[in-house]
Amino acid sequence: MARVRRPVTVLVYHPDEAADYAALVPPSPAVQVLVCSSPLEAAAAVADVEVLYAWGFPADLYAQAPHLRWLQAMGAGVDWALVPALPRRVVVTRAPGVFGPWMAEYVLGWLLWTTQRMEVYRAAQREPQWRDDVIPERLAGKTMLVVGLGEIGRSVAAAARALGVRVVGVSRSGRAVRGVARVYPTRALARALGEADVVTITVPLTSATQGLIGRAELAAMRPSAWLVNVARGAVVDEDALVQALERRRIAGAILDVFTTEPLPPEHRLWKLDNVVITPHIAGPSTPAEIAPIFNENLARFLRGRPLRHVVDRRRGY
Repeated sequence: MARVRRPVTVLVYHPDEAADYAALVPPSPAVQVLVCSSPLEAAAAVADVEVLYAWGFPADLYAQAPHLRWLQAMGAGVDWALVPALPRRVVVTRAPGVFGPWMAEYVLGWLLWTTQRMEVYRAAQREPQWRDDVIPERLAGKTMLVVGLGEIGRSVAAAARALGVRVVGVSRSGRAVRGVARVYPTRALARALGEADVVTITVPLTSATQGLIGRAELAAMRPSAWLVNVARGAVVDEDALVQALERRRIAGAILDVFTTEPLPPEHRLWKLDNVVITPHIAGPSTPAEIAPIFNENLARFLRGRPLRHVVDRRRGY
């Protein structure tokens, strides 16, 4: 990457926490930091921006940023950024190492909620009622299928193994992954689904993964299996999932992501007692954790060195 002129203009954009992210950018005469929290503010500032440090940046504003050369995504996914309006010259980078531990705790925490019958005991406590007729299950010994064995999927797999869960996986290549008992290629997804007590979705949203879990895939799951989605809502056919849950074709679902967010109050998922709904919080973006990744790359950018954690725009991650 060619050496840049100084000072470099960095636009920090986040609808809720822009100031918190900007406060962790090291002060430097080589950098001018702009802070925006709305599309209107961003539209007024974006013309001279070379670096965008952002979450959910409005795609229609890329055309107004002729000097933009680098976009650092604040969240786990980059699908919101990889739109046709983003010029090919713009390098997109992600934030590795941040979200896997968060999501591993989320997945295992909610699975233990199911096996330890926590909802039953808490309800009994409110009565109060002594429910010694309800016995927990062991999570150890069950089989978890992790669909997507990138950094996040491997973190989930490692946490599950630590609790005695047998882990199998699905990836594009089907190549072996350390600690995963067996890795199936994507074409063998249905076979892998039939092997699992728990199916955890951790793939990025791309053209290849949109609708990856549809009616046929849900039909391939065991009736006793739970589906956990911490990826993107569009990876799962939501209508097919609702039908499978309503008909008890699968035991239940733990869902942190949805096709439309916030999930509309009239959505049928809200009414199902075999569904956990959380508001896209399994892998929160925290300024303190992402700042070191951005700041290291910013130093590289200022020195004209290649950036780290570059997204392959062809693959979508």
